[in-house]
Amino acid sequence: MFRNTLAVSLIISLYVTSCSTRLEQAQSNADPKAQEIVDKAIAKHGGAAYESAAVGFDFREKHYTVQRFPDRYVYTRSWQDSIGYVEDVLVNSTRLTRTVDGDTVELTDEWAFKYANSVNSVFYFALLPYGLNDAAVIKKYLGEVTIKGKPYHKVQITFQQEGGGKDFEDVFIYWFDKDTYQLDYLAYYYNTDETGIRFREAYNRQTVDGILFQDYVNYEPIDSTITVHQTDEQLEKGLLKELSRIENEKLESLK
Repeated sequence: MFRNTLAVSLIISLYVTSCSTRLEQAQSNADPKAQEIVDKAIAKHGGAAYESAAVGFDFREKHYTVQRFPDRYVYTRSWQDSIGYVEDVLVNSTRLTRTVDGDTVELTDEWAFKYANSVNSVFYFALLPYGLNDAAVIKKYLGEVTIKGKPYHKVQITFQQEGGGKDFEDVFIYWFDKDTYQLDYLAYYYNTDETGIRFREAYNRQTVDGILFQDYVNYEPIDSTITVHQTDEQLEKGLLKELSRIENEKLESLK
């Protein structure tokens, strides 16, 4: 799959180094309270199980797999198309490779980046809250709030431009159950090709390979003038409209 073995060796070396310093870098970009909450939430949802994950699932008519090893992680996305069986493979953060019926497709840098960003996005949400300790993440504790009669820790996530990817200007808000540290709600403001706000409410929890997976009801605010920080208040007032369901189907362990 890879033609330049030296480049691959370098990428794997960088990945191993980044794994060893990932939490330290994340802690340097967080206030202590926010970091404590995120650490407990990751432990609640899977903890060490994330580091050796081997899971497959279907999402919007495509099949996804994640496999993590000590020296690398591998994301795949595959589906049957009119042109044949298509598979995208992303190893660490290298250039995405696409094949059709086993034959490599030559992609421009622009399309390889777009496909990789799409694959990464699916896994970012599917594996939450694991990604909240990535090195580029900036965490801020926003205090305690009450949603539907339950107390929550409210945490803001933003990103450094360097290492924050294409969507570094996005703002995420996470609500963690004050007692269990389970992620029940999240919202985000996106500002990439267009702008908007989404709010998600977790349901249908399943544990596979020691990792807690969740589906989400996906909402949009009725009032276009509110900020992402006000979406919990809008939920309480019944001022969010459902747009879709974010569902990972046929979850299975690959071990």
